[in-house]
Amino acid sequence: MDNHEQVRDFLVSRRAKITPARAGLPAGTRRRVKGLRRSEVAALADVSVEYYAKLERGHLAGVSPGVLEAVARALQLDDAERAHLLHLAQAAEGSDALARPRRRAGRQAPLHRSLQWTLDAVTAGPAYVSNGRLDLLATNQLARGFFSDIYTGGGSPPPNLARYQFLDPAARRFYPDWELMADVTVDVLRTEAGRDPHDKDLHDLVGELSTRSDAFRTRWGAHNVRRHGTGVKRFHHPAVGDLTLAFETLAMTAEPGLSLVIYTAEPGSAAEDNLRLLASWAASQEADARAATLPAE
Repeated sequence: MDNHEQVRDFLVSRRAKITPARAGLPAGTRRRVKGLRRSEVAALADVSVEYYAKLERGHLAGVSPGVLEAVARALQLDDAERAHLLHLAQAAEGSDALARPRRRAGRQAPLHRSLQWTLDAVTAGPAYVSNGRLDLLATNQLARGFFSDIYTGGGSPPPNLARYQFLDPAARRFYPDWELMADVTVDVLRTEAGRDPHDKDLHDLVGELSTRSDAFRTRWGAHNVRRHGTGVKRFHHPAVGDLTLAFETLAMTAEPGLSLVIYTAEPGSAAEDNLRLLASWAASQEADARAATLPAE
């Protein structure tokens, strides 16, 4: 499985976003392409038109770091896009496969018990572990209450945030800024696809979402990527109402490819009060669920 198509579409989409004026070039007349011409990018990167055309056909194997950097400058890539181009080049070389820890075949390997203990120790905010496909692999009690729609919606485990985002109507209520959140979700998946182009489960997820969601398919075709490590998001929970939460995403050294995400509320805010209500509600829900499984006396 090569990544020529990914490389081609990414470079073409970035070239289309740069206007001649933005690149410091005269616009001229009778332009038949959106954005820059290949010849203009080649000139800005100080490579031949033939060589750049080869890159745009998806051939990144053997390309030097200096050329990649020159292309990144010519296309005015931001940090996330630059990293994505590097990942695509590594995948083309096969070096990414050598650098990545080998994953066990089949389902996700069980996580260390101490990781669940760590999540359970976080009681003031939702905390969970996810992979690059946005599967929820482990959660604390507050996260299970926070994502109650996902856990009550059925479907095969593990729950997946991207599938919920695009296929569950409840997501449009849960995310007041649904359009922005949809952009973020797809950008994260696109970044992961560049980092690990051989992930069959990711290919299957993208195929499913592309088939079932026009909104996903349009965004996937844009080839946008981003880093998504910290920020603030708005939510509307069915039990406690509006929540404005900050989040931090931490890469897990002991579990390469997995991330720990923790949501918190500003101290003294209404969101902090609502998180306390949510914690009480989540504990009650789980207590009721356990009681329902006990044998009748």
